[in-house]
Amino acid sequence: MKKDHNFVYSFFKVILKIPFGLYYLPKWENKDIIPNDGPVIFCGNHIHMYDQFLPMIATKRIIHYMAKKEYFDGKFAWFFKSTGCISVNRSIKDIKSASEAIRVLKNGYALGIFPEGTRNKTNELLLPFKKGVVSLAQKTGATIVPFVITGKYKFLKGKLKCTFLKPIKVSKDDDLDKVNETLRNMILKEIEKSVKR
Repeated sequence: MKKDHNFVYSFFKVILKIPFGLYYLPKWENKDIIPNDGPVIFCGNHIHMYDQFLPMIATKRIIHYMAKKEYFDGKFAWFFKSTGCISVNRSIKDIKSASEAIRVLKNGYALGIFPEGTRNKTNELLLPFKKGVVSLAQKTGATIVPFVITGKYKFLKGKLKCTFLKPIKVSKDDDLDKVNETLRNMILKEIEKSVKR
């Protein structure tokens, strides 16, 4: 990865952390289960454009998020590039982005993916999961760290919370469909718990 990614990412994280925390009063649960080193894939539900900030603030690690190609075509393209995001063309099977993600993980870095593939704007609690997360974990030996975002992005009153769940390892012999289903069910159950409260 480019050396300036560390600086730019860390710089914006510091700027973001205090106002974001004061405005939304977010809470985190189980931050201690995040591995301190080695390849990691953070994956969770996607309800808002700010979702990536919660895992970012929770860990000292730099998370290289997979982001849609459109973000790299606008006036803020420099931001996404300089903070280590990976461009994904969602209209095709983007082999280039997959190769870059594998490179990030094989170098021992952290990757961020929203397996629903887009923000959930439906009445469903969770959209179906694409298999990119489990496939990358199987190919690279990365640890999957699921997270669940609950509450709302409202000033002081949204009860915004990010809960990290038990990490998952995917072996070469595992059935990816089954692992993907297990991953989705873990996240869905945590969302359902928050709805019942």
